[in-house]
Amino acid sequence: MSLKQLDVRGEICPYPMMKTVQALKRLSANELGLEVITDHAPALETIPTQAVRLGYTSVIEETGSPEWTITLTRK
Repeated sequence: MSLKQLDVRGEICPYPMMKTVQALKRLSANELGLEVITDHAPALETIPTQAVRLGYTSVIEETGSPEWTITLTRK
């Protein structure tokens, strides 16, 4: 199983969350989840909240200044 990657750097709310939800809904059965790369701090709250509603867990890792990777995996 693999993780798909979604880069939403440069996007501001609500687009990072909306694009993440669309990507999660399009994941195939052999894809474990999604790695979202963002530089928009409010997405650190909106993306995990929506992902939980869709049955995913989330882990946030700071990878730059400011830049984060949100790893969403199926429960």
